Amino acid sequence: MNNSPRVSQTARTPRVRGVEVLAEIVRSGMVESRHRGVVLGVDRAGDVTWSIGDPGTVVFPRSSNKPIQALGMLRAGLPLDGRLLALATASHSGEQIHLDGVREILMLAGLDESALQTPPSYPLDPHVHADYLRAGGVKAPICMDCSGKHAAMLLTCFTRGWSTVDYLEPSHPLQQEITATFTEVTGGPPSVVSTDGCGAPLLATPLQDLARAIGGIVQSPPGSHGARLVEAMRAHPEYVSGTGRAEFALMRAFPGLVAKSGAESVYVVGLPDGSAFALKIEDGAERPMYAVMNRGLELAGLDAPLLTERPVVLGGGKPIGELRLTF
Repeated sequence: MNNSPRVSQTARTPRVRGVEVLAEIVRSGMVESRHRGVVLGVDRAGDVTWSIGDPGTVVFPRSSNKPIQALGMLRAGLPLDGRLLALATASHSGEQIHLDGVREILMLAGLDESALQTPPSYPLDPHVHADYLRAGGVKAPICMDCSGKHAAMLLTCFTRGWSTVDYLEPSHPLQQEITATFTEVTGGPPSVVSTDGCGAPLLATPLQDLARAIGGIVQSPPGSHGARLVEAMRAHPEYVSGTGRAEFALMRAFPGLVAKSGAESVYVVGLPDGSAFALKIEDGAERPMYAVMNRGLELAGLDAPLLTERPVVLGGGKPIGELRLTF
């Protein structure tokens, strides 16, 4: 019996339903753990060209949705470009450039950190977190990795004359504008509406539609809001994530590529030609996420040492196994 993952070719065979094993943890030759999920690619027209698992699987995009949220804010009047616009899409590491950038956005609205409704947090990056603690830092809303997005939301509200007190309410004009943009670029209304970890409305969509949305934004015509957004992310990847993060390294290695991960192991990448890839690891583990996406990029013809790095399984501090991809 063949137990290998089934890759569905949309023009040849029916798509696989459900999730599939995407990666295995092998210790001393024995499979110790398995990670199931869905990974897929779409072409510039938005058609699914290959998938492992069901491309119609509905997911919460989590922070992979931030480029869409930022596009909605631009359409609503957000007056940002460049590094500060990139920060509006960020799940930032909490580095000084990020904190300074958030304060700069808030100042444009005549606000300070007290206006942020992000939960008090420590910096996301563990090394930055450690340095922050050594310096006597405490949990603060500005350190939460979504504070750039929230500062941009507040600036949008200030620009439009909307209330900044209830900007996270789904009924607020800002969130209505973002939902309308989400519905347009994904091709349908949210499948489920919840609340993200940062407190903002969280909109669910089929994974294939998340990939289509990012691919469509990458293809935005010159001078459009989408083109401004993509240009900012490409030019300032250190503001999209952080200087020690995998997304930053990937975007630096392949200029023109746009990458955005989200909590619970969601990841989307848009290539310069408008094709895109998206994945969701079912158990939410980050361990296999980058390796799975890297394999998808390899299938698209991108190849570099960066793309072949995988977590190593250790025993007594020495390598005794590996994370093994199954496709």
